[in-house]
Parts: sequence; structure tokens; C-alpha cells
Amino acid sequence: MQVPHRPPVLVVQHLEPEGPALIADALEHVEQPIDVVRVDLGQPLPHDLTGHCGLVVMGGPMSARSDDGFPTRLQEVELLREAIATSVPTLGVCLGAQLLAVAGGGTVERTGPPEIGWGEVQLAHAAADDPLFGGPADSIAVLHWHGETFSLPAGAALLASSDLYDHQAFRLGDCAWGLQFHLEVDGGAVRRFVDAFGDAAEDPDAILRDAPEQLGRSEARRAQVLDRFAALVAASGGDDGVPGAGAGGPTLRA
Repeated sequence: MQVPHRPPVLVVQHLEPEGPALIADALEHVEQPIDVVRVDLGQPLPHDLTGHCGLVVMGGPMSARSDDGFPTRLQEVELLREAIATSVPTLGVCLGAQLLAVAGGGTVERTGPPEIGWGEVQLAHAAADDPLFGGPADSIAVLHWHGETFSLPAGAALLASSDLYDHQAFRLGDCAWGLQFHLEVDGGAVRRFVDAFGDAAEDPDAILRDAPEQLGRSEARRAQVLDRFAALVAASGGDDGVPGAGAGGPTLRA
């Protein structure tokens, strides 16, 4: 059966090592087109989300609270605000989660030591019936790589915490999620993180050495979260899913 035309998901990527990885795989599995915009290469962001049925904002070493070295920060915050207001399925990862918090009225700050390496997040009570995280497990093994954190926007549901940082994942409205941790990584992505940012880690070799075991521990829950997000996006698309979506075809700019 032929899949109806679907508008693409806008993926904002800030630099090469932090691509959508398994998020892209999950979207590809449901035949959902994606439009990757590499802002680090000077590719322009759209003025709004017309013609897109989802928004994914990836991580990066910049600060969500400063325009210094981050010329697209305010544009990204505005796109996230639009997504919240119009119920466009949205996923913010690490920096993207912090930007989502800012878009929702929260703040970003540096309050403790960097959290880098493998660890666990404990799921909060609100995760039990969350559309992405709902399930029997009470913790997930994840890769951490951040030095700042965020306050929860008003009305946000806290979904996960860690020993170092109370706010690790949240949902804002019905279909916008922020994940401070990296659930999207596979073995190749972990290698790219270490190659690019390993100087910030206490033991980068251990991160690589432990990757197969840690990724295996989280495989089922990682697939659940990303597959559910992809299904939500696919359901929101289609010929009538997004105003203006019929103009032009999807592109992949990687």
C-alpha cells in the first residue's frame, strides 16, 4: 500500500557529532521524512513550522541561556514556542531540552558538577502513564553529557531524575518532551561523542568500553520511547496533518 505524502520532521542539528542517530532510525522505520538543518554549516532555519509535522532539537556544547557563540538560539526558542502552542510533536535532547524549557518559561543555569558518562535516570510517578515513557521499568540506563540544567516550566510534568540532577526529562503539554540525557545514541554516536568531547570526561575510555553493556541495558526502553515518538509524529502528518504541508517535497540535508 502506498504511504500518503507526509510533511517532514524538522531536525535542528548544532554540530556533526550530535546528530539524530536512533531518532532518525525510528522515524525512517515508519517512513517519516526528516529535514535536517545543520545550523553549524550555516543552513537557515525556517521562519516557522509550516510544512513540518514535528520538531526535534538536538544537543550541542553551547549554552541555552546565552547567544554567545549561538546565533540561532532565539530562532530555535521561537520555533519551540510555536510547537508548544500548536501541539506539534516535539523532542528536545540535552541542549534541545534546555531550549524547550526556556521556550516554556523555565530557566537554565549551572548548579552543580558536569554529569558526563553512563548512569541511570529514575522515572517519576508521572512517567507511568506518559505516552512515551509509560511502562513497568522504574529506571533507564542512559548517557549523560551536560554541565547545565533547567527549571521546569509551569505546568510541565517531571518524568525522570538522576542522583545529581532532579530534572532529567519532562513533558510540556500533550506532545513536547525534553530529555537532558542522550537516549538516541548507538555505538557509533558514542564514539563520535568521545572523539569530539572526550577531554571533558573523567574516563573517556571507560565510556567506550562500557557502551555495549549500557546500550544493551536500555535497548528495550530506548526503542519504546523513540518508536512511540515516531508513531506520534507519523500520526500527526499525512496530507491533512499540517497546514501548508502540501507545498514542496521533503528533503534531507545532512
